[in-house]
Amino acid sequence: MKKIALGTSDLMVSNIGLGCMTMAGLSAKEATAVVDNALDLGVNFFDHADIYGGGKSEEVFSKAIDLKSAAREKVIIQSKTAIRKGFYDFSKEHILHSVDESLSRLKTDYLDVLLLHRPDALAEPEEVAEAFNILEKNGKVRHFGVSNHNPMQIELLKQTVEQELIVNQLQLSVMHTGMIDAGITVNTKHNNSINHDGSVLDYSRLNKMTIQAWSPIKAGGEVFIDHPNFPDINAKLKEIGEKYGLDSSGAAIAWILRHPAHIQTIVGTMTPNRLNEYALASDIQLTREEWYELYRSAGNPVP
Repeated sequence: MKKIALGTSDLMVSNIGLGCMTMAGLSAKEATAVVDNALDLGVNFFDHADIYGGGKSEEVFSKAIDLKSAAREKVIIQSKTAIRKGFYDFSKEHILHSVDESLSRLKTDYLDVLLLHRPDALAEPEEVAEAFNILEKNGKVRHFGVSNHNPMQIELLKQTVEQELIVNQLQLSVMHTGMIDAGITVNTKHNNSINHDGSVLDYSRLNKMTIQAWSPIKAGGEVFIDHPNFPDINAKLKEIGEKYGLDSSGAAIAWILRHPAHIQTIVGTMTPNRLNEYALASDIQLTREEWYELYRSAGNPVP
C-alpha cells in the first residue's frame, strides 16, 4: 500500500484510508475481521466522527483493535466534531466535550487528527483556537484539520488557530468533480466554469493541505458503479480497469489517486473483499489520456 505524507505533518498514511461510518452495524467479530484485513493490506488510516452511528462506530472499532496496546502506534486515528442534531457547533465547550467522548469510546489516550466536520456559521475562531490549544497541550489531539471547508473559511480559522491545518476532507469522485471542473473550463460560459468552492483544490496544494476524498464511488449520494443511469462512465471504467487488473470501483479510486495533489481516498466499505479490490488501485498510475477519458465519460467537457 502506497504511503503519503499527511499535509505538513510527519504522519505517513496509506493513500487509501478506511472510513468507519457504518461500522456501528457490525458485531465485534465482524469489525475485527474488517480491521485485521485492512491492516494486512497496509491500510493504517482509520477515519471516524463523533456522529457516526451516534458514537457506536467508535465503540465497535475499539473492540476490533486494542488501542491500549503496542498496536496504537501503528495506526493513525482520525475523528471529527461539530455536527449536532440540526445545527453545527464550533464552541470551545462542545469541541472539548466531543473529543473526550470520542477518546472514551475509542479507548485511546489521543487522536492523531481531529477535523471540524462542517462549517459553523456562528463560529468564533478564538474559541476554536482555545479548544485546539487545550487539546494539544493535554496530549489529546496531535494534529488538526477541517472537512467540507472553503479557502476563506480556512483562512478565517488560521487568523487565530496556532496549529497547522493539515487536512480538508471533501467529496470527490469521477462523478462529483466540482473542485476540478472550474479549473478546466476557466474562461468559458459552460456551467462547469462556475466556481462553487473558491478554488479549494489549488488552495489546498498551495498550502500543503491533504485533500481526503469522501464518497469516491458516488454521484451525489448515489453509487454510480454498475448503475444503469450511468452507462458511459461504467463502460469506460470497465475498459480501463481491465487493463490494470481492477474492477470498476478500483478504477474509480485510481482516477482520484492519479491527481498530482496526492489526494487520500477514504473508502467506507465494511466488506473485506471489496476493500481488497480498492487496495489494488493504491499503486496504479493511470495515464493522462486515461484520466481525461474517464473525466469526459462522466459527462464533463474538455474545451
